[in-house]
This record gives sequence, structure tokens and C-alpha cells, in this order.
Amino acid sequence: MIEIKKLNQYYGESHTLRDLNLNIIEGDCVAIMGRNGVGKTTLVESIMGLLHIESGIINFQGIDISRNSSESRAPMGIGYIPQGRRIFPRLTVEENLRIGLRSRKDKSKVIPEFIYDLFPVLKDMLKRQGGDLSGGQQQQLAIGRALVIDPKLLILDEPTEGIQPNVILEICEIIRNLNKEIGMTVILVEQKLPIARKVADKLVILDRGSNVYSGLMSELDDKLIKKYLTV
Repeated sequence: MIEIKKLNQYYGESHTLRDLNLNIIEGDCVAIMGRNGVGKTTLVESIMGLLHIESGIINFQGIDISRNSSESRAPMGIGYIPQGRRIFPRLTVEENLRIGLRSRKDKSKVIPEFIYDLFPVLKDMLKRQGGDLSGGQQQQLAIGRALVIDPKLLILDEPTEGIQPNVILEICEIIRNLNKEIGMTVILVEQKLPIARKVADKLVILDRGSNVYSGLMSELDDKLIKKYLTV
């Protein structure tokens, strides 16, 4: 589904991604992990076209999207929940969800009912401003807004950051079900290993902008954890 070849990115004089290669198969649920500053968010922002890539190729479903605008990627079937949620606080829950509808390929103007099945609280708060919601509710809104576009690939950047434990478990279960029951391909950027283990079957570890490990989550051993994930 996603194939990345020799991706390079820079931030000022810093070489943030170094000839990075990555292959994610349709139906995968992959956690992208690594210490702070290794390039995780840079990677997903490059996939979404939010950053202009210096060199390399990003293929999505066999199509080179390396130079496509960010606006063109959502209608292709890529849903994105950025770090920090970035909902529109002065718009209502319903208005936030309807913004996602603009990126649907079929141009539907109807919010899919399954969004409310996944997140009943959103239906109860349709007329409330996004900024009035709790952190966990805002994250549910951000995920719902991404799902409105009917994505084939869902990218979540630190979706459990700053959220109460009971909502974290709920979000983990929903992501897992989207992958296992619906077959949605998922890329999860996550700092917390226990959460990544709950959700993902596969793992990619970044270090100094390079992919240093790709494999099954079940095969992650203490040596790799100590070398690349512990603080």
C-alpha cells in the first residue's frame, strides 16, 4: 500500500530522514517508534505532503505521490490524525466532521452513521464547540473527522498523548477493530510501548532518521528495546 524509497528530509542543517526505506502492506497495522527527535512525525508529515521532500519516492497503491499536494492525498484515501489533534475549537462537533466530508472522493455530504456508532459521545455533542470538549473527546472527534473521508489508510500521530487512561483503552480498541474488522491499513506513531503492543502487529523503529528495525511486534526483544526505545 505504501512504499517509500530513499526518503531524505532536512530541518535546517539537520538531516532528519536518511535514505529511509519503508514498505507497508495493505491490511497492516504498523507502529512507528523511536526516541524523541528521530524523525517519526517528519515521516508521516512527508507521507501526507505537509513537508516537501528533499529526495526519494513515496508510492501509495502503486501511484507516485511524492510531489502531490497535501490536499490531493486525502481524496486518494489517506486519513490523518495529527499530533495534538488540531480540531477547530470554535466550530461545532458537526462542523468539524463536515470539514472532513470535503475530501471524500464520492463528494457525499452525509456524515457516515458508523462514526456515531464508534463515538456515541460525538452524536450527543453535535452542537457543542470543539473547544468545549475534553482532551479525550477532542481526540475522538479528530479520529472521526479522518474516518469521514472513508480512508483506506489511517495515520495516527501520538493519538493517546494527554488523554485519560479509560479513553486510551477505548481508542486502542477502536483502532484495533478498524484494522481487524474493516481491514483498514493503520500507521500508528506511538511513544508508549505497552500501547503500541495493544494495537499493532508490526513495528518499525527509527533512529537518527533511519529505519533500523522492521518486523513483527511479537519478535521485539529486550536488546532492541534497550538500544532504541528506552530513555
